[in-house]
Amino acid sequence: MLVLRLLNVVAPAYFLCISLVTFVLQIFLFIPSMFRDPSTTPLFSPAVLHGALFLFLSANALGNYVLVIQSSPEDLGKGLNLGKGSEVVADWLDGSRSPGSALPSTHFCRLCARVTQRHDHHCFFTGNCIGSSNMRNFIMFCLYTSLACLDSLVAGMAYISTALSMSFANPLAFLTLLPHSISQFFSGALLSSEMFVILMLYLWLGIGLACAGFCCHQMLLILRGQTRYQVRKGMVVRARPWRENLQEVFGKRWLLGLLIPVLNVGSDCRRQKEK
Repeated sequence: MLVLRLLNVVAPAYFLCISLVTFVLQIFLFIPSMFRDPSTTPLFSPAVLHGALFLFLSANALGNYVLVIQSSPEDLGKGLNLGKGSEVVADWLDGSRSPGSALPSTHFCRLCARVTQRHDHHCFFTGNCIGSSNMRNFIMFCLYTSLACLDSLVAGMAYISTALSMSFANPLAFLTLLPHSISQFFSGALLSSEMFVILMLYLWLGIGLACAGFCCHQMLLILRGQTRYQVRKGMVVRARPWRENLQEVFGKRWLLGLLIPVLNVGSDCRRQKEK
């Protein structure tokens, strides 16, 4: 339990650190290297378009990250006489202590010490539980983080290709880049800044693939009307049309939330909370 609490503090700091490093590399290294002659660069040059795209992706990723934390699930356990201690609360919710009294579609998180409606999982990178109130922002956070990592990966490969005069036309070039760069770095033929960018390439690739896979898996669960907690516990959910399941999470005005980081606009859980 102590390790999980420590991870709950370290993981958000790690994410913010990676975000800061990515922003600095993009703004002060990758994008300036695309301007061969700033005095003759047209308004809609690839460098300007890439910079605008990166700022758009970064703003949406960080904006939804903040909203996931800000719109944390409401503690349904407040005002309920559940007993003392997290074990009592957990037993009460699971129905083992008082049969038939467990709250439907709820779960007690020991890290957050709260009862969450439609609990999905506890995200260590946000240090918060993911439930009905912040599910849409969490999916948008994963989506734009994946896209921002892909954008940084492409820009970093373009920078390394120019700095080292190499080509990535062969797919094996990227796979052999790291071991070849390590040998060059210790032999003194590679600069520290270039080696750092190469390491970040593989980090962006890993984070981007992980976020993309997690986003696709979460969307599949939403289409089925399930949460990860329900799947893990083997709970049976009522079958509904996939359109209703999507509308419950994303709301009717889903396009607005897709373009800018906003709260769960027009969703059913948002309207119930306002009532």
